[in-house]
Amino acid sequence: MGAKNVKQRLRGKTSARHVWLIMLKALSAIARQLDVDLQRCGLSNTDFRVLEALLHNGPLPVNVIGPKVNLMAGAMSVAIDRLEVRGLVARVEGKRDRRVRMVALTEEGEKMISPVYSRHAALLERIFEPLSESQRLSSEGMLKAVGKNAETMAEMPED
Repeated sequence: MGAKNVKQRLRGKTSARHVWLIMLKALSAIARQLDVDLQRCGLSNTDFRVLEALLHNGPLPVNVIGPKVNLMAGAMSVAIDRLEVRGLVARVEGKRDRRVRMVALTEEGEKMISPVYSRHAALLERIFEPLSESQRLSSEGMLKAVGKNAETMAEMPED
């Protein structure tokens, strides 16, 4: 930490850049813990996100899953193919419109993702254990505010 940051912190201030670095380091540490645990369960982070979305939402069109789990169309297709080969999901025609391809958990997929999701949730509780309920609520509000601000900001003008 540079001398400027030390002085700012002693005065009860910090820079946005410093907060960003702390947030990024925390996110990286959390992601590493979660990814290692998912690998032990035989899933990649991407596969987990797709299966978890289907677990909580039921069958969904492929084009709806991607935005929910933050995957582009190409990566989404690869993930669905991989999960289909493993017998964890199935593609089915939409009931109202046969052009719409739905993705659903198979019985095997549900048997796999349910305990993995419970384990994942428990690990997140352990990770966030140092925070009180009010600190969690405060963190949630602050992160939402920063995220919404970033989403609505115009691009930084060029010099």
